Amino acid sequence: MTGSVLDKIGVLCIAIVGFQLCRFLFRAVYNNFLANFLGLSSVNLKETGKWAVVTGATDGIGKAYAELLAKKGLNIVLVSRTQSKLENVATYIESNYNVETKTIAVNFTQLEHTYHLIEKQLTGLDIGILINNVGMSYPYPEYFLDLKNNEEIYDNIIKCNIYSVTNMCKIVMPGMVERRRGVVVNLSSTAAQIPSPLLTVYSASKAYVDKFSADLASEYSKYGITVQCILPGYVATNMSKIKSSTWMAPSPLKYVGEALKTVGVQQKSTGYYPHTLLVGVVHTLESISPKLSRWLVIRTMENIRSRALKRANRTN
Repeated sequence: MTGSVLDKIGVLCIAIVGFQLCRFLFRAVYNNFLANFLGLSSVNLKETGKWAVVTGATDGIGKAYAELLAKKGLNIVLVSRTQSKLENVATYIESNYNVETKTIAVNFTQLEHTYHLIEKQLTGLDIGILINNVGMSYPYPEYFLDLKNNEEIYDNIIKCNIYSVTNMCKIVMPGMVERRRGVVVNLSSTAAQIPSPLLTVYSASKAYVDKFSADLASEYSKYGITVQCILPGYVATNMSKIKSSTWMAPSPLKYVGEALKTVGVQQKSTGYYPHTLLVGVVHTLESISPKLSRWLVIRTMENIRSRALKRANRTN
């Protein structure tokens, strides 16, 4: 009798594990392939409004978002620190995509007057899309207490990664609520999802973006606003210091092209299937042996740190 009960329990456990595995595989196939193939995205980006606002818009992922949204016919507000770079990107977009642009030069690490200036410049625009891309990381991976100038760097990371997302949403979303349409894309990082020693403050700031986005999506979906959190892995940008693109570290245009397909399909996404695989592998290893997982990550980060310090010493 006991053996029969145990057999039934075993079959039930196998069935549950099998169901969860099938559910995971179906969700992965649907989110990354099937939904886009069938055109099931519920958001027509062109119909959200006349303007898209992109922060950190002069390089990397932000520039790619600006270019690909312009390609869809949206006018672009470019927000970044350096006016000359803003003007170069604006000229390129206007000449190639026949849309209007507007530039706002601000330093997101300086809070005084920054958001008042942005709000003033955005007044009256029909903004349908907000891309909160601007962000800062460490100059190289380092232990929390050992990073040089850590007081200034940590303060700037918090201002740039947390304050910017929060305040830009406060500025832009009231108009979206009034019009009952809009898309907000907040850029987090895979560092928020996986162990990230030697990037402690950066990864924690990106975890804020993830949580903030999830709850904001719940609050404002009834107003027709789509809030998405994108959590990229490595992309070949100046920030990552990767010069040549690869399958795992794509070019910004390749990455954003894939990420845009997930708007309206996934509320939270790495935006790029190979990055989803990477996170899945790390989570699997973490579930098998958290200690081994963290040991491997910290060894990897220490190697990156060592190479960065050697390069710095050669240039000094």
